[in-house]
Parts: sequence; structure tokens; C-alpha cells
Amino acid sequence: MTEPNPLAKAEAAALEAAQNTDVVRIVAALLAAQQAQQQTPVVQQTTQPPQRPVGLYVAAGIGGAVALSFLAMAAALLAVAVAVGAVATTVCVLVLRSVWQDMKKGR
Repeated sequence: MTEPNPLAKAEAAALEAAQNTDVVRIVAALLAAQQAQQQTPVVQQTTQPPQRPVGLYVAAGIGGAVALSFLAMAAALLAVAVAVGAVATTVCVLVLRSVWQDMKKGR
């Protein structure tokens, strides 16, 4: 076998180097593009729920408790008034019945 001459060897090496250089450039461009994509932050808009003032809820709770206590006191007062009315009515009916019986007997 004959060895290729040095000029053919050099030509083959130069051709291979040129091809490798093109591949290296393409790879370098791809890597640069990937790094540029990774460096640009993706901005995601997140909507936060509106902040509600807690003080309004506290005030409503206190107001509700006060209103509830007033309603409870009014209900208790109403119950006392109904009981007094029932006792008065009972006494009145008993007295009138006694008077009626006395009138029937002729006293």
C-alpha cells in the first residue's frame, strides 16, 4: 500500500478542521441561545386577592354581639311582662268568679 502524500494528508486535515469549526460554531450558537432563554425571566402575572380590612369584620362582630345582647334583654323583658300579665289575668278571673258565685247564692 502506498502512503498518501503529505500534501493530501494536510488537505484532509484542513477539510476536517473546517468542518469541525462549523460544527463548533453551530453548537456555540445553540448554547448561547439557550443561555439567553434561561437568563430572561418569565414574568407571570399573579393576581392577589384584594386585601379586606379586618377592622370592618371586628366592628361587625362587636356590633352583632351588642345587638344580640339587646335582643336577649328585650326578649327577657317581654317574657317577664307576659308572666306578669298572666298572673294579673288569673287573679282577675278568680276574683270575678268568686263575685259571680256570691251573686248566684244571693249574698
